[in-house]
Amino acid sequence: MARPPPLQELPPGYTPPARAASPQTLAGSLKAPLWLRAYFQGLLFSLGCGIQRHCGKVLFLGLLAFGALALGLRVAVIETDLEQLWVEVGSRVSQELHYTKEKLGEEAAYTSQMLIQTPRQEGENILTPEALGLHLQAALTASKVQVSLYGKSWDLNKICYKSGIPLIENGMIERMIEKLFPCVILTPLDCFWEGAKLQGGSAYLPGRPDIQWTNLDPEQLLAELGPFASLEGFRELLDKAQVGQAYVGRPCLHPDDPHCPPSAPNHHSKQAPNVAQELSGGCHGFSHKFMHWQEELLLGGIARDPQGQLLRAEALQSTFLLMSPRQLYEHFRGDYQTHDIGWSEEQAGTVLQAWQRRFVQLAQEALPQNSSQQIHAFSSTTLDDILHAFSEVSAARVVGGYLLMLAYACVTMLRWDCAQSQGAVGLAGVLLVALAVASGLGLCALLGIAFNAATTQVHQDSRAGLGPAVQATQLLQLPTPVPLQVLPFLALGIGVDDIFLLAHAFTEAPPGTPLQERTGECLQRTGTSVTLTSINHMVAFFMAALVPIPALRAFSLQAAIVVGCNFAAVLLVFPAVLSLDLLRRHCQRLDVLCCFSSPCSARVIQILPQELGDRTVPVGIAHLTATVQAFAHCEASSQHVVTILPPRAHLVPPPSDPLGSELFSPGGSTRDLLGQEEGPRQKATCSSLPCARWNLAHFARYQFAPVLLQSHSKATVLVLFGALLGLSLYGATLVQDGLALTDVVPRGTKEHAFLSAQLRYFSLYEVALVTQGGFDYAHSQRALFDLHQRFSSLKAVLPAPATQAPRTWLHYYRNWLQGIQAAFDQDWASGRISRHSCRNGSEDGALAYKLLIQTGDAQEPLDFNQLTTRKLVDKEGLIPPEVFYVGLTMWVSSDPLGLAASQANFYPPPPEWLHDKYDTTGENLRIPAAQPLEFAQFPFLLRGLQKTADFVEAIEGARAACAEAGRAGVRAYPSGSPFLFWEQYLGLRRYFLLAICILLVCTFLVCALLLLNPWTAGLIVLVLAMMTVELFGVMGFLGIKLSAVPVVILVASVGIGVEFTVHVALGFLTTQGSRNLRAACALEHTFAPVTDGAVSTLLGLLMLAGSNFDFIIRYFFVVLTVLTLLGLLHGLVLLPVLLSILGPPPEVVQMYKESPEVLSPPAPREGGLRWGLSPTLPQSFARVTTSMTVALHPPPLPGAYIHPASDEPTWSPVATPAASGSSNLSSRGPCPATG
Repeated sequence: MARPPPLQELPPGYTPPARAASPQTLAGSLKAPLWLRAYFQGLLFSLGCGIQRHCGKVLFLGLLAFGALALGLRVAVIETDLEQLWVEVGSRVSQELHYTKEKLGEEAAYTSQMLIQTPRQEGENILTPEALGLHLQAALTASKVQVSLYGKSWDLNKICYKSGIPLIENGMIERMIEKLFPCVILTPLDCFWEGAKLQGGSAYLPGRPDIQWTNLDPEQLLAELGPFASLEGFRELLDKAQVGQAYVGRPCLHPDDPHCPPSAPNHHSKQAPNVAQELSGGCHGFSHKFMHWQEELLLGGIARDPQGQLLRAEALQSTFLLMSPRQLYEHFRGDYQTHDIGWSEEQAGTVLQAWQRRFVQLAQEALPQNSSQQIHAFSSTTLDDILHAFSEVSAARVVGGYLLMLAYACVTMLRWDCAQSQGAVGLAGVLLVALAVASGLGLCALLGIAFNAATTQVHQDSRAGLGPAVQATQLLQLPTPVPLQVLPFLALGIGVDDIFLLAHAFTEAPPGTPLQERTGECLQRTGTSVTLTSINHMVAFFMAALVPIPALRAFSLQAAIVVGCNFAAVLLVFPAVLSLDLLRRHCQRLDVLCCFSSPCSARVIQILPQELGDRTVPVGIAHLTATVQAFAHCEASSQHVVTILPPRAHLVPPPSDPLGSELFSPGGSTRDLLGQEEGPRQKATCSSLPCARWNLAHFARYQFAPVLLQSHSKATVLVLFGALLGLSLYGATLVQDGLALTDVVPRGTKEHAFLSAQLRYFSLYEVALVTQGGFDYAHSQRALFDLHQRFSSLKAVLPAPATQAPRTWLHYYRNWLQGIQAAFDQDWASGRISRHSCRNGSEDGALAYKLLIQTGDAQEPLDFNQLTTRKLVDKEGLIPPEVFYVGLTMWVSSDPLGLAASQANFYPPPPEWLHDKYDTTGENLRIPAAQPLEFAQFPFLLRGLQKTADFVEAIEGARAACAEAGRAGVRAYPSGSPFLFWEQYLGLRRYFLLAICILLVCTFLVCALLLLNPWTAGLIVLVLAMMTVELFGVMGFLGIKLSAVPVVILVASVGIGVEFTVHVALGFLTTQGSRNLRAACALEHTFAPVTDGAVSTLLGLLMLAGSNFDFIIRYFFVVLTVLTLLGLLHGLVLLPVLLSILGPPPEVVQMYKESPEVLSPPAPREGGLRWGLSPTLPQSFARVTTSMTVALHPPPLPGAYIHPASDEPTWSPVATPAASGSSNLSSRGPCPATG
């Protein structure tokens, strides 16, 4: 850097020039904006002075108010309702879910437990008898689980879900069926006799061994019981269900098993079955017609030959279905087994949870460690436990994070100079922010904003109304709520930023600031920045609430309220802490340990820089420091410090400043003077180490800013950030939508292994096509069949096997009607049924007889002439409208297995009707018609849904099919977890862009309003937009998917980024000089607080890195850490460069006028005071500053100014030695205490 011009002598008769009448003028037309800001800063100044005068009262009342709000956490509500968490309020999904709940209630159909078996050697074929044997071992171990609760033993047969139990008039057969009716277990073992081993029911008949499914041949049993009971109806029921010989007619997996029944096809040959051939096409439960488990439900990683025959598979899956808590409660309510335990639904839920946990534990331990296969077990309770742990706040991490922040704040603000140290302020600030966070959360609770957590009922409700099959697959990519364990750390990091800013500003008060105005001066200088950042934070989180996911909307509102409480604490209560610390320093007490006096307080005397004369010389352009050669010693006799000035004093230029002399701030202390006389020992006691005098402001001024603001450095910065922006734009194209449950569950756990296998091999989802009320089902059958056909043709829908009829209630109902019509025709033709009697006909023929004579007319309900003129199903395959609702009542009552398999879930449910073909009285012949349907559903299976794009495609196809049906008069909507949870992705990016655009506009308006400079606001918004794009691009490179959670963080990043930019911009805007100089000044004053704020945010987030959940680490810790680093780079590197190139002009320009009283300096003379002219000043002006040394009592505060009206001695300018001719000058004060 160039040195100042040569020094010249000041003439002996020099007198300081009078201050110009208007030394400063406003740049351009900024008078109104500056007046508004001055008015706002005046309010802040008055507020600060008022807080300082009543600091104790303010602190007490503030802590009392925040503490009272924090008590609101006692009434906090944890939201567990699915609709309130993840379904957009007022959306079509919300309306559909409400309709489903209104018609069916919120009760779940069942809960599920799953076993997945995979080979340890990846890619190995699992379709072998040995592998199936190991699967049987694990499944059998799990199925034999028993738990003892409330003095009772609970096994699988008591709590499992049983579908379609028929009502039989014969009491003995009914009791036997109740004990033997099998549980619904979807397993590949059902292709073999060994599948019967999983069924635990048994019955006893005299003279026979215990009847179990392993030895039960229904055909043989009915033949034996036929002579003793009338079982014709029951036999027809089994025949229609195609039960046959049940399990005993299936091949034995191990034909050498001594219990392998003789009826097994391979019993005599003892030949192991061809597993791939037996499993081809899937398996059946005890009913071949109604219990068909498709291959995709049982096998994963399937490979086929060119002819489509099954060759190999890599995974097996078995699913056990249990009753829901409500069903279990209803099943045992009033039962003799539970009458003495006060049976309740809560107890039923406890039984199920205990059984499920034991199930998972035993299944995982079923196979030895050295086995070639591995078992992954899972249950809905396991998932609930995981998500409950995910939603819990880790007290250790919260405490650890706050302790780490306390330590950092204390260490950062500690100084070797006790009078400059603010360690206690840092501790108090962090604790105050912690209290503000708690009070903000308490206020949210008082306002009724519910917190969200994962609980059992959330996931049970998500499965309400769905029938048996693969309900477990709905757990796969279930988004989880935003946990409370994130908000405390995020709010802490944001809140402490302003604490550092105020603390730094408080220590850098301008020389001459009166003691009683220090807090007001601090708020006047920094209150605008704090207000601007806090308002932007709140606006950012309020804009994030535009994301229409209630759980995340609640999170955003909570964050906004917490930020508001932080703002109130920082602006109102923290200044009181600073004022108390000022009192502590005035009383010369140690920092932190304020009960002890400071050892250096009586030895350190601050010397204030004073201008020549009794009027202040205008500031800003040239700045010289007078260094006075003086010596000091302590007179033992008078106990005073005597400072002696030599006959000559010289003005010398300040040290070379790489950014120009305008940045130099003079200062001095008698510490150095005292040290000259008292020797090395005393000097070492009171002075600090050279390294301790280094700080971030020093680094920014002397190292960082000179390098950054060079021309080639600016070009490099612009190129690098342009490259980063371009790379981020590419990364943004890599971001995919979605959030998998595997991202939530901790990696390396057994649960994560199960979910990974489930996602890889069994990505199936059961959904339903719901038809509503408001149209006539009887006259819309063709439209219903078309809707089903259109939905079945979707790419994602798993087609039914060619040999099996579609699995819908309308098809089952029609087929049943066709069956009884055929039986009637046969009985009519053979004469077993006549016009007047059906007693001799078959059961199905009698049912058709009763249905054919119905007229639906209350006056004449029966017409026997219709027996030969009416058909229950016409030639087009449609049911006559006059038969539709009457036949529905008959079908529901007579075909329970078909009804259960159809999963129709009719509402209102058809009335019960009991058939007796021997009762031909009028009442028995009159069949009540069902009420018009308002709710029914068709079940479907969706397959191949791996990516969010697959879900979106399936949702759009389903919605299009429903819209087409709507044009035909059928009101319908799809239901199921893909439509419930992935519907948000249809408009998520649109909401994201909308929120970002609105937020950037709001940020611009807020910054323009408070900064009163649209130019600067535009640059800030430009940098914030770049940060958001770059953060989005980094997410793409890190593989972080876009879901509602990252969208909230991305939207909030705009507000958080303001913390890193607005302080620098405001410092630039309010500084005078060239753009480079103003950028350097802004960096000098804001580098330290911005950096400390960034470090505090990182420390607040650091404890998240210790979470057991990969989701917390990747989606919160990593994303927020990247955001903080990007904010630091953009705020302290890119923004200063942009301001130095494109920054607005200064608001105030220093103007000087020629004064005749200022003489041009004569030629230099040897000796005397020397002075120099600034190259940028008019030649008639020069600024000369001296640092005078006087003897004082130890000052109340380093840098404090003493008013003349004060009791303390006042500063007085000293006449120049050249003018007075005095040989020395002394001043006296109390002698500092020694040692």
